[in-house]
Amino acid sequence: MRLGIYGGSFDPIHSAHLQVAEAACNHLKLDQLFFVPAARSPFKEGQFTAPPALRLKWVQLALKGHPEWKIDSSELERGGISYTIETVRKYRKRFPEDELYYLIGMDNAPSLPLWKDAQELARLVEFAVVSRPGESFLPLPEAFRMHLIDTVFSETSSRGIRERIATGQSVEGLMPPAVREAVLASGCYRR
Repeated sequence: MRLGIYGGSFDPIHSAHLQVAEAACNHLKLDQLFFVPAARSPFKEGQFTAPPALRLKWVQLALKGHPEWKIDSSELERGGISYTIETVRKYRKRFPEDELYYLIGMDNAPSLPLWKDAQELARLVEFAVVSRPGESFLPLPEAFRMHLIDTVFSETSSRGIRERIATGQSVEGLMPPAVREAVLASGCYRR
C-alpha cells in the first residue's frame, strides 16, 4: 500500500490543509492518509496553541466524509515535543512493506538535515513537498527522497485564521463549516 503521513499543529485545521491532503492523495496515489496532530513542534517552542483535545476534535470534524483519511492521535497521547522520526519509526514498524510518504511544506524542506535523526529519517520515508502560493522552488537536501506537489493552494494559514478571530474578522469559507463553528464556539484565539 501507499500511505501518507500528514503531521502538523492543525491550530486550527483549515481548507488549505484539506486541499493539500487531496492533492497528495491524487499525486502520490495514496491508499490512506494519516493526519497526526503534534503535541508540540520542536520548531514552534513557546507558541500558543489550542488545547490538544480541541485540535483533535477539529481534525475529526474536518475529516468526516473522507474514509481514506485517518486520525492518529499518538503524538498528542505521548505528549512532549513531537519528533517526526518517532512517528515515522512507528509507521515503518507497523507497515514494514508499504511505501511511506511524509507531507511537508516547501518552507520546511531545506531544514530537513537539521531534524532529529535526519539520516535515519531519510532512509525510512519519502517526502511529499508541498509548495505554497508565491513560494519559490528551494534547493532540496540530496539525501532525502522528494516528490514535489506543485499545485496552487489557498493562501489560508492557521496563523491568519487565529489573527482574524482575535481581531473579530470573518473566517467564513476558510474552514469546513463544522470546524469553523466549533473553533468559534471554543473561544480560542479571542483576545
